[in-house]
Formats: sequence, C-alpha cells, structure tokens
Amino acid sequence: MPRLVAIDLPGGPDFLDALRRVLDAGDAALPLDQRLPAAGRQRLVVALGPSAVLDGGGEHTLATGWPVEDGDALVVATSGTTGSPKGVVLTRDAVVASALATSARLGADRARDRWCCCLPPAHVGGLSVLTRSIVTGTPAEVLPGFDRDEVLAAATARGATLVSLVPTTLGRLGDGVAAFRTIVLGGSAPPDGLAPNVVTTYGMTETGSGVVYDGVPLDGVEIRIGACDEIELRGPMLLRAYRDGTDPRRGGWLPTGDAGGLGDDGRLLVHGRLGDLVVSGGENVWPEQVEAVLRRHDNVAEVGVGGVADPEWGERVAAYVVPARPGSAPSLEELRELALDALGPWAAPRELVVVAALPRTAIGKLRRQDLERLPALHRVVR
Repeated sequence: MPRLVAIDLPGGPDFLDALRRVLDAGDAALPLDQRLPAAGRQRLVVALGPSAVLDGGGEHTLATGWPVEDGDALVVATSGTTGSPKGVVLTRDAVVASALATSARLGADRARDRWCCCLPPAHVGGLSVLTRSIVTGTPAEVLPGFDRDEVLAAATARGATLVSLVPTTLGRLGDGVAAFRTIVLGGSAPPDGLAPNVVTTYGMTETGSGVVYDGVPLDGVEIRIGACDEIELRGPMLLRAYRDGTDPRRGGWLPTGDAGGLGDDGRLLVHGRLGDLVVSGGENVWPEQVEAVLRRHDNVAEVGVGGVADPEWGERVAAYVVPARPGSAPSLEELRELALDALGPWAAPRELVVVAALPRTAIGKLRRQDLERLPALHRVVR
C-alpha cells in the first residue's frame, strides 16, 4: 500500500533527492512549506494525514496517517495559514503529462538546458520544476529561495537556461532577465512590458502548474467558457481529487473560479477572480486590469485594487498604493486620469489609500481580501 510521505526540508539539493526517493519507492510526496512556523506545518500534517515525515533527521513514521491510492504522486497544499488546508492529489500520470507538455512547449532539451528552481517547492510553481527535471532528465539546480545574485550565478556561472518566476521575483531580477533563454512566469497577473524571453502561464495547483502558455493551451488541454464567463479546463494533468476525496471537476471539466474569454485569435484572456469583481454604478470593473494601468505611474511601486461599499455607487473602486518614493504619493486625480484614459470612467478609483506594504502570500500573490484591513498612511475619497 503506497504511503504519503511529508517532506519537511528547505529547498535545495536535499529536497530534490528526498522527492526522488519518495517517488522511486512508489509513495506520494507532501512538501511542507518551510515559511510556515512549526505549528503551521504540524497543522498540515494533521489535516492531510501523511504516514511519515522526512526531515533532516531522517524518516519518522506516524501512527495517525492514512494511505494514498495506487498511482498517486503528490499532495500539494493550497492553504495552510488560514482556514482548513486542502490537499490537491496529483497522480503520476498527471505529473508526467504536465512535465512532457510543458517541456515540449518550451522546447526544453536535457542535453542543452538546465532548470533553476528558486520558488518554494511546497508551491506548485517550484515543485513542478523539480518534477519536470525528474520526468525528463533535464538537470536542475535547486536554490533555498530567491536571491538575485544566486539566481544570476546559476545562469551565468553554472549554465541554467530556464527558470520559473512570479511577478515579484521577476521585478527583482531586473535586467538579469536576459541571462536566461526562457523565463516561465506565473502566479498572478503579469506586468506590462515583458521581455521577449518571458512566457506567461495560466494555471493553479489543481492543474499541476501552468497549462496555458501565452494564452494558448498546452497540447491535450481544452478550454471552455462556462456560466458567468467562468474559465473551465480539461486535460490529463488535472488533479484526481482533493485529499478528502472530493472531486471539483464536473464531467472532467475543472471550474477555475476565474472569469475570462477567448480573443479573436483564440487566445485565453483572463479577467480575474470572479469573487474579486467590483460592480460600481452597474458597471463591471476587474481589479487586475485597473492595477495594470495604475502601475504605469512612476510613483507607484505596488498597487492593489478592491471594492468598498458605497451608498451612491454600490461599490467604489479603491486603490491601495505603495509609493515608489517614500514620503510622497501620487494624487487620486492622477490615478483617475490614467484609468479614465485606458479603461473608462467606471474603472477610475474614487478612493486612494497610501500604505506601507501590500498583503501577499509566500509566492507574492496579492491577498485582496485583506486590503481593507490595511492601516492607512493617507486616505483620500472623492
């Protein structure tokens, strides 16, 4: 009977070796996020039921675990800091399908390419780099985290040609993007002005990594737009079920919770999370579209957009801004003018909240639901 083995190790060569050993033994692996405190990792262990934990002291058998099904390869937690964590179960067939389809789309060649893994291996963006390496035999260098100098050294001194990043780490890389043949970008909406060697991806833990590259689905992946413009996906790399046995798919199709559509060229256009939609004066406003426009202001370092209850408009658009120059901030009218010109009057923010930092997940995703709770350094409402 295969077991679920939790890997409680930081990113690095030891993690990759442990992952290989677990999979070679016919077991499934559960990576534990090292950014969580010990109590948080223990909550994941209790919730997801591994039969053993592999850490720096070796393997420790647990009496409270329960097995996985034959053919399961990974259980990846989607939440572990708030609420009840869910474990996405990915089979070996799904992992292989993902590795082969992504490698084919990228033109990865194990004889000339080398992966750099600098994202947390407890998240699917980092973990999928390692499984691609294992499945295809493409070498991989695994770093303990993102450090600009180390990532650049992996490329310039040790021959890494491929790297997976999120927008936060891409921004920190700066002009170092040219050091890699291809940068795979996922995790959240991409910024404007991407270098030609950056490939944008769309996917989630339930799809085993990105399954749509630059708007085009990988081979074997199907896209359809369902009710309320919800993006639905089907393909061989999707999850089998959650750890509790529930299957979110309907007839093989996974409802993503994201809204989108298909452009005239057939490429997928992602509008944003359905739950993030702001309806202001009867008009639909997608926060990610507004954020992309407001980031063009030269004194906006970071921005998050959300809806705030308003007696006149139902909701008003609020922009939470981290200024690029401390002690100075863009004016609300400047931001409104940008949004008016690019998107229309309904998308123009009616509230500006200057903040010190935005709430983000471990891999840099904006926690939009936490914006209203941020302490304001300055606030203007129109």
